[in-house]
Amino acid sequence: MNMEKPKTKTNKAVPQEETIKTSAENQKSLQPSPKLSRSPMHGLWALTNRDLRKWYTNPVQLITSLIQPVVWLALFGKALNFSTVIEQALTKILPSGTSTSPAQIATALQATFGTSNYFSFLACGMLAFIVLFTSAFSGMSVVFDRRFGFLNKALSTPVARGAIVMAKVLQSVGRCLIQSAIVLCIAVVLGMDTGHFTVVGIAGSFVIIFLMATGLSALFTMLALRSSDWQTQVALINLINLPLLFASNAIFPKSIMPTWLQDVVAVNPVSYANDAVRQMLIGANGMTSLWMDFGVLIGFAVILSAIGVILSWRLLSK
Repeated sequence: MNMEKPKTKTNKAVPQEETIKTSAENQKSLQPSPKLSRSPMHGLWALTNRDLRKWYTNPVQLITSLIQPVVWLALFGKALNFSTVIEQALTKILPSGTSTSPAQIATALQATFGTSNYFSFLACGMLAFIVLFTSAFSGMSVVFDRRFGFLNKALSTPVARGAIVMAKVLQSVGRCLIQSAIVLCIAVVLGMDTGHFTVVGIAGSFVIIFLMATGLSALFTMLALRSSDWQTQVALINLINLPLLFASNAIFPKSIMPTWLQDVVAVNPVSYANDAVRQMLIGANGMTSLWMDFGVLIGFAVILSAIGVILSWRLLSK
């Protein structure tokens, strides 16, 4: 008989690197998990940057958003040659043989528009135009996020509901500031009066644009908190934007409007934004003081932003 030798167990040497790796993993598993941020601003920049990235990586969207105000400036602003209108009117009023001087025309324009250059008057109004229509799409962003499921995912994270609303507002404000700067540069190229431009005046004008954009973006975001139908949102945009634009001093001064419309202009926050920008950029006569303009717009931005955050706690749900 062949006697089999008993098998003996041999201990294989464990590589040193594997041992170190195993011990490191064990130590890592014993470490406490990182605490979740309880800050109400947690995730604000990530959500804001997400929306901004969709905008600045799509140059077609930027270009198309600038076409309408530029068309108004180039066609409407240049076509409404009020200098010629006033000259023809004075020719009919003054005795025959009496010629009108540029000083008389400038005085008439100054008395009507607060400046002797209507194109400059309209260019400041176009800054409000671009803010109005850019802010409107902050609400559309909420509607599409809900339709495509991103909003449900955001609501499932520790991000505060107020941060979701403020992210929509901030991305809209950033777009408004950039597009307003581009429109202002185009207006200067087309002939806007730059004689009253100062660093303080330009900076103050963009503070005004920031406040108006904040208030309007918060308004349109609030209207979209429970909406999932983009057609409803578009109808609301047209219902609100056009009255806000035409019932303000964006295109024509308050003084030439009917009495009942002047009362509407006086309570329209867009009018105060236009008034402040014109005073600081072209030295126009204001319908009120700059302090009043800033006060109205600060209140407008703060109140609507606060209402938007409060409503998000109750209306923003999966």
